[in-house]
Parts: sequence; structure tokens; C-alpha cells
Amino acid sequence: MKRRTFLTIASLSLLVSKLPAKASRSRRAAVIGHTGRGNYGHGLDVVWQKIPGVEIVGVADADSKGLQKALDRLKIERGFSDYRKMLSELRPEFVSVAPRHPDQHMQMALAAIENGVKGLYVEKPFCRTPAEADHILNAAEKHGAKVAVAHRNRYHPTLPIIDKLIADGEIGRLLEIRGHGLGDRRGGGEDLWVLGGHVFNLFQRFGGEPESCSGTILQNGKPVTRKDVVNGAEGLGLLAGNEIHARWRLNSGVTASYTTFAEDGSDKKGYAARLIGTKGAIAIHIDRDPIAWLCPGNPFDPASRSNDRIPITSAGLSQTEIQPGLIASVHDHTLAIQDLIDAVDDDRDPLCDGRQGAMAVEMTCSIFESHLQNGAWVPLPLTERDNPLSRL
Repeated sequence: MKRRTFLTIASLSLLVSKLPAKASRSRRAAVIGHTGRGNYGHGLDVVWQKIPGVEIVGVADADSKGLQKALDRLKIERGFSDYRKMLSELRPEFVSVAPRHPDQHMQMALAAIENGVKGLYVEKPFCRTPAEADHILNAAEKHGAKVAVAHRNRYHPTLPIIDKLIADGEIGRLLEIRGHGLGDRRGGGEDLWVLGGHVFNLFQRFGGEPESCSGTILQNGKPVTRKDVVNGAEGLGLLAGNEIHARWRLNSGVTASYTTFAEDGSDKKGYAARLIGTKGAIAIHIDRDPIAWLCPGNPFDPASRSNDRIPITSAGLSQTEIQPGLIASVHDHTLAIQDLIDAVDDDRDPLCDGRQGAMAVEMTCSIFESHLQNGAWVPLPLTERDNPLSRL
């Protein structure tokens, strides 16, 4: 078994063992949300109620009605319209930067770090540009804060099982990784920003860091030009296109590709990363149970692919999932939060740390940069740290 696989299994096992236990000391957490401007992500507020020994000491929300609802939901009394005031008065140890709109993330994260917060859990997308990511990561390093990003599938206990299947030759030689967006009305630029990061995180997990990118952005079948660039919904900043094609060369030698189309007719079933090998393929479906399936047989030879797909669970290949509580702790972020707490205590990086969130942002912007250069391969990290569409 690969050393990385062993360490991941060991780390997850340790986390699971701590979930039902009482914390050794009381921890103070606070929540930053913004009703009407990204709200509270996918449960990034209430997750702290599920961690033993954690006290939620305050919540900040600039919307007064939303703030009152959050106070009721969290069963606490201290609410603030200004998150900076909350951070300076309460001095929490941990914070959720919960709004889905990433245009607020950098300032919220910086304020938390500068007020002594030791662990931040940030909703995806991490931020809007590599420059914003640089500011957050530099501040975290300077102040000794740990940053985790809510690409929750990274914590899934089935991923080490997939590692072992690959190491054991179950799909032969890994040739490439293919990703696909959700394919609803947001297909293209919005789908890329809002959902693509989950797939890109799996590219990193199984193929390594991206070294270069080639990408094309289309609007109704034609290459995007300046007139197609818009200010995106959900605070995403500049985006464009209803069809995107991209490839990355990863440092493992494998190439990863990603496509997203608006209303592609897939009934939202294509949202996945697929590991393509010479003897089979493994599809990893985002936020679904079971998360992964093995497709036996040479994927390039229809005659060899008559076998049914085989589910992969945390118990192994073709095994019934025996840890539904553990899987639920992935979906509701409790496993990630426990890992963040342990990362602070052990002075280590979280399993899905800020650098990985930043890389998902960089991969997104690398598509835009390549499009500006007519699809040329552009090296990563990017030299220009802004949103390349601002220069189209």
C-alpha cells in the first residue's frame, strides 16, 4: 500500500475515533454569514453544534432578519451586524466563513486571522482570484492560523479504498482523469466556479498538482470575446461562456480534462471525476452515495465492457456501506471540522487546506488565461494573479 494511502486511512481512523468523544477542553467558535449574500453555505453554521465540547459564542450577519433567524437556529444570544466587531470582542478560536458568495471571503478571512482566530473553515469557492488566495495564505502563515476549505469529498473514507484499487492494478495503468460539470442552467462559467472546484480537488488528490493548462471558453458555440464577459451571480466576479473545455498536465504525468455545458441533457448525472485506466475506470460522483463505482473492462473496447458497474464504499469493492454515520459526517462537515480542530492542536495542515482551495481557484483562472492566449498551454502557478477576463 502506498505511504500516502496508509497515512490517509490512519488520519481518517483517528478522526472517526474522536467524533463521539468529549473534547478535552472547551473550544470557542463563531460564525460569519450574510443572509441574501450567500447565507450560510451548506450547514457551515450548525456544524459546530455537532462537535462535542464546542461553544458557539457568536454569529455575525449584516441582514437583521437573517441575524435573528441565525440566533434562533444556533440557540445563542450574541449576534452582530458587523463581523469585525464580533471578532474583536469575542476573540473566538475557530470561525466558519460561511457565505457562498466568494467576493466576501478574503476580507472575512483576513479579519478573522488578524483577530487571533486559529482555525478557519471557509466555504467554496475559496475566493475569486489567485491574488486574493495569496493574501489569505500569507496572513495565515504570518499569524499561525490553519485554513480548511469545504471541499468535503476530500475527507471521504472511500478515497483511500480507491487508492488501493489503483495500486493493486484494478483499472490497469491510470491514463487520464476526466471531469464533468453538473450541466444545468449554470453550465459554463458559473458551473465552473460554483461546482468545478470539487472536481479539481479530486484531480489534485489522484493526479497531483497541475503544471500547465490549455482551455477554451465558448458562448453558443463561438469563442468568448469581451462582449460575452459578465459580472457573475453569487459574487463570483467576471465570468463568461456556456461551454468550457480544459486540460491540465499534472505532476504525476497524467492529464486531467474538464468540460461543462449549459443544459447538457445529462439530468445532472455527469457531475463527477473519472479515473480512466487500461483495464477499467472509476467514477467518483460528487456528494452521492455510494460515491464511487468501478467500471470493469478496457474502456476503449466495447466488447470488454459487458460487466455491470460495481459500487465502491468505505468497506471496499462491492461491499455494503457499514458506516453510514461516518458518511453522514462527511456530508455535514463534522469530519472536516474535527480535522481542523486537530490540525490546530497538532500544528499540522488540515486534510483539505487553504493551498488546495487556492489551487482550485488557480485552475479556474488558468482556463481563462489560456483562452486569452488562444488556447495555448500556460504554466501554473500563473504569473498574472488577477481574473484574466479583466484583460480580455
